[in-house]
Amino acid sequence: MEFTITLLPPLNAATGVTARAALTALACLLVSCSSAPPPSLVTPSPAVTRPAQPAKPTTPTITPQQPVRGVWLATVSRLDWPPVNSVTASSAAQRIAQQQQALIAKLDKLKTLGINTVFFQVKPDGTALWRSKILPWSDMLTGKIGDDPGYDPLQFMLDEAHKRGMKVHAWFNPYRVAVNTKPSTVAELNRTLSLRPASVFVLHPDWIRTAGDRYVLDPGIPDARDWITSIVAEVVSRYPVDGVQFDDYFYAETPGSALNDAQSFKTWGQGFSSKADWRRHNTQLLIEQVSRTIKQLKPEVEFGVSPAGVWRNLSWDPAGSDTRGAAAYDEAYADTRRWVQQGLLDYIAPQLYWPFARQAARYDVLARWWANVVRPTHTRLYIGVALYKVGAASKNEPDWTVGGGVPELKKQLDLNDALPEINGTILFRENYLNQPQTEDAVRYLRSRWGE
Repeated sequence: MEFTITLLPPLNAATGVTARAALTALACLLVSCSSAPPPSLVTPSPAVTRPAQPAKPTTPTITPQQPVRGVWLATVSRLDWPPVNSVTASSAAQRIAQQQQALIAKLDKLKTLGINTVFFQVKPDGTALWRSKILPWSDMLTGKIGDDPGYDPLQFMLDEAHKRGMKVHAWFNPYRVAVNTKPSTVAELNRTLSLRPASVFVLHPDWIRTAGDRYVLDPGIPDARDWITSIVAEVVSRYPVDGVQFDDYFYAETPGSALNDAQSFKTWGQGFSSKADWRRHNTQLLIEQVSRTIKQLKPEVEFGVSPAGVWRNLSWDPAGSDTRGAAAYDEAYADTRRWVQQGLLDYIAPQLYWPFARQAARYDVLARWWANVVRPTHTRLYIGVALYKVGAASKNEPDWTVGGGVPELKKQLDLNDALPEINGTILFRENYLNQPQTEDAVRYLRSRWGE
C-alpha cells in the first residue's frame, strides 16, 4: 500500500516539459480522455436481479445499502498479523493457539468499532495464507516458506468474521515474489524446489525481475498473468470470500523502482509506440481476465482495486485531478479510471492518504474527483483513509496531530458520508487501531460507528 507522496514539479518553461505536456493533453483530448465512459467489457450491468437465496447461518448480515466500514489487515512482514513472536512458540500447538487467539481478539475489537469488512492480505508475496496447490505456505506463519502451519488461516478468518456478521475480502499483491533480495531469502526460495508446490521463483525463473530491492514477476509475460489469475481462481472457487482486492503495486513497488523488462517489451511489445502504453496494456489485460474469471466462477464475489489516490494530474491530463502527486497512470502503469468506466470493477478504493490542507493532493479535491468518475457507472467507491498518519507528527501534514487527529478524521468521514457516490471508508491499517497515538481517534470511531 502507498505510504508516501512523490510530488511532481509544476510545469513551466524551466522544466523543459511544457511542450510535451501540451502535446499529451491534446492527444488525450483526441483519443483517451473522452468524458463519455466506454462500454463495459466484462462485468455485466447489474440490471437483472437474482432471486434471493436463503441465508446460511454463517453468512454476513450486511445489506448492500450499508456503507462499508472497512480495515486493511496486513500480513506482509507480520505488520498486523500474525504476532511476530508466535513463530518462535515452543510448540506448534502454542503457535496455532497464539495466532488464532490474536485474530479473534482483533475481530472482537473491530466489531465493537463498527467495522463490517476486513480486507485480509492472503498473498503478501509469492506465498499463501491458505492451503494452496499453486503457492507454498507463507513463512509469515511458521518462519519458513512451505511449512504447513497446521491450520488454514483464510478459512479460520472467514469462519470467525462471518460469525460476527463481517465480510472478508481476500487481498492479493499480484506481482510481488519477495520483499528483499538478500542471499538468505534466495536460499530460502531455492529450498522450496523440493516442495509441492514450490515457489514461482524456482519454477519460473524467467518470469522473475527485480524492482528496487524486491523480487517481482514481469507483468509483460502472458503466462505470468495467467498464473496470477489461476491463484485468484483457486481462492474464489474454494473459499466463501465476499470479495477479491488487488492493491496498488502493479509495476512500481517503491518510488523509482525501475523494472528491467526490455526483453519482454522486445518480445511482446510490437505495435506499441511506447513502453509505457505497453505496460498499461499489460495491467489492463490482467484486470480484465481476473474480473472475467471471478464473474464466471462466482458472480456474487466482488472484485476491487485499491490504487494510489491520484489517477493523473491535471497538469498532464485535462481529465485529471487538480493535484501534484505521483500518478497511478504514469508511475504504476495502471489506468484505474478506465477500469471504472469499463465496468471491470465492482468497487474501487483509492488511497487518499492526505489531509484537507495538503495542497499537492487535497483529500476533498480527490474525493470529489473520484465521485465524479464513478457517478455515471455501476462501480462503487470506497475511500482509503490514512489511519497510520493519525496522531503522528508531520512537518508537511501537521493537521494529523491537532486534537489527536480527530478533527481531520471527522472532516474526512463527514465528506465521505455527504457525497452520495461514496459508499464506504477503509482504514489503513488494523494495527494502528492499537497504537497510543490513535487512542483519541479510536474512541471517536467507536462513538461514530460502534454498536
